[in-house]
Amino acid sequence: MRIAMVSEHASPLATLGGVDAGGQNVHVADLARALGRLGAEVVVHTRRDDPALPRTVDFAPNVVVDHVDAGPAAPVPKDQLLPFMPRFSRELHEVWQSQRPDVVHSHFWMSGLAALGAAQPLGIPVAHTYHALGVVKRRHQGAHDTSPAARIDVERMLATGVDRVIATTADEALELLALGADLDRITVVPCGVDLERFRAEGPADERRTACRRRVVVVSRLVERKGIGNVIAAVAQLPDVELVIAGGPPAAMLDDDDEARRFQSLAASLGVADRVELRGAVPREAVPPLLRSADVVACCPWYEPFGLVAVEAMACGVPVVASAVGGLAETVADGVTGILVLPRQPRGIAEALGRLLDDERRRRAMGAAGLRRAQRFGWERIAEQTLEVARSLVMARSHAGEPA
Repeated sequence: MRIAMVSEHASPLATLGGVDAGGQNVHVADLARALGRLGAEVVVHTRRDDPALPRTVDFAPNVVVDHVDAGPAAPVPKDQLLPFMPRFSRELHEVWQSQRPDVVHSHFWMSGLAALGAAQPLGIPVAHTYHALGVVKRRHQGAHDTSPAARIDVERMLATGVDRVIATTADEALELLALGADLDRITVVPCGVDLERFRAEGPADERRTACRRRVVVVSRLVERKGIGNVIAAVAQLPDVELVIAGGPPAAMLDDDDEARRFQSLAASLGVADRVELRGAVPREAVPPLLRSADVVACCPWYEPFGLVAVEAMACGVPVVASAVGGLAETVADGVTGILVLPRQPRGIAEALGRLLDDERRRRAMGAAGLRRAQRFGWERIAEQTLEVARSLVMARSHAGEPA
C-alpha cells in the first residue's frame, strides 16, 4: 500500500512548541511511523520552510518526508498559507503523475484543498482528517479568529468532496454532519499515543522548588489553550508549583508576547516564584516531565482531541481537563481525571485541590488512566487507518477506476 500524507504546515520534522507546531505534527509523525511498521510505503508531503532542507528526507523505515516548494522557503504563519496552496497542489499533482500513491491522506483544511485538487484528476481516492474545524474555532474565538475567511466554505466542500473523512472524535463527527458530510463517509479513528515512550515506568523530571506538589501543563502558548486560567487556579492553591512546557526556546521567551503575558499574570497574582515557563522542550523530555506531575492540567477553551491528556494517562498521571471537544471523550470523568468547565479558574482550582489533597485517589485515577490509554496505541490506530485506505482502494477498484 502506497500512502501519500499531506500536511502543509505541520511537518513531522518540526521542533514542537511553536505557535503552529503541536499535536498535528506529532500525529502525522507517529501515524507515518506506525503505518511504515505495518509495511505501508509512506511519503509525507509538507511545505518547505527552510532553503537548506533537501527535497526528501528518510524519516523512518518505509517513510520519507518530501519538502514541496510552495511560497517562500521560510516560516510562514499557517493562517497566511492559503495563497500558496494552488502551487502546492500543482506540485503534488506533478509528483503523483510519476509516483502514484494508492491513497492520499490529507491533514488540516488547506492540505485537504491542495490534495483534492491534485488527486481528483488522477482518480486517486482521498481521506481527510481536519484536526480542527473552523466553525468550532470561530464559535469560541469570535473576532479573535485569525483563520482566512474562506476556511469554513472550504471545510464544507471537503466534507462532501473527499472519499472519506477520518474524524478523531464522535463530537467532531457530529460537527461534520452539520457541515453536510454524509454519515457513510465518516469514520472515527482517534489520535494515538506512543505507548513505548509514554509509560508509567521511567525517570521523572527533578523538582527544583520547595513546593511539595506539582501541576504540569504541556501546550503551545496561545490564549485559547487556557494557560492563564491554570495560572490563576494555582494562585489559589498554596504549596503548589506549576511547570508550563511549550512555546519558543527558553532563551527566547522574553521576546514572546504570550510568554510575557503569562509571566506578568503570575507576578500580579503573587505566584511568579511558583510558576515556571520552561519553553520548548525536546519530545523525549515530555514523558519525564509528565511523570513528575501530581496532576496534569489540560484546560483549553476548546480542543479537537487533547493529545496531552492521553499522554499523561499513559504515564499514569491523573488529569484535570476542560469538558470540551475530544477531552470530554478521552478523559473519563471521575475515573481517569476530573472534567471542568473551561475559562473558570475557580473550578479548575477546586478540581486540582481535590486531587492534590488525595494521594490515594490520584493513584487510582493514574492506574485507570494507564489502562484507558492502551486503546490509543499507535499500532491499533494505524491499523484502523490502513483499513480505511484499503476500503477506499477496493471501492475504486469495484467502480472500475484505477487506484
